[in-house]
Amino acid sequence: MKRVRIIGVGPGDPDQVTIEAVRALREVAYFVVTDKSGRGGMPDPLVTARERLLDRHLEAAPVIVRVDDPERERRPDRTATQEEYDAAVARWHEERQSAYEEALLSRDGDAGFLVWGDPAFYDSTIRILQSLQERGRLDLELDVIPGISSIQVLAAKHRIVLHEVGQALQVTSGRRLREAIAQGQDNVVVMLNRVIELEGLEDWTIWWGANLGTASEELVAGRVGDVLPAIDEVREQVRAAAGWVMDIFLLRRTT
Repeated sequence: MKRVRIIGVGPGDPDQVTIEAVRALREVAYFVVTDKSGRGGMPDPLVTARERLLDRHLEAAPVIVRVDDPERERRPDRTATQEEYDAAVARWHEERQSAYEEALLSRDGDAGFLVWGDPAFYDSTIRILQSLQERGRLDLELDVIPGISSIQVLAAKHRIVLHEVGQALQVTSGRRLREAIAQGQDNVVVMLNRVIELEGLEDWTIWWGANLGTASEELVAGRVGDVLPAIDEVREQVRAAAGWVMDIFLLRRTT
């Protein structure tokens, strides 16, 4: 049986990696890391970020097994409906399963997967490895280590409570924000934002953050109608500076 540790490492700040996660990092023999470098010839900045995090917490140089990250279908005309989107994600997961399987078969010892934030929030690693286990070529013991999520860091950076007294908090994706609002949700954390479209919500309040816990972190807060142009501008500045952008925001109806 091969032990696989799925380790939540927080949004990017090495200081936000928990003691439990550091212990897990030090116990595995190697790390499986997806790499997008092959797509354009440039180094994958997220691989570099993982390497820096490992260098911070490990006493010896880590063994990193890089796997080419299959490209997911993102064209709007082919992912417009929920069914098309789900099918595209399913194909992407299948390709990742194959890549992970070959990496795990290539080496002995416990393996580690580094997951941004917490593995339970909008990440596919647990789901993919569980499906891989069902293939039958590998006997895996999966071990999940929780991490600090970007949701927590967003609230801390803006010095806010995520919900009003005794009220609910909805967490959804940018793709399904309108659905949440149509259902009557008025206090929503939104993740996985390919674009930020808030037409008709100008009087709501937004607390936005990008690349939280990293050197390229940016924060904006205020009335949507007042700050949305600034968010769009800063978002592109972050992407240009870091080579990637992971943003999240809390959107609340103003009463």
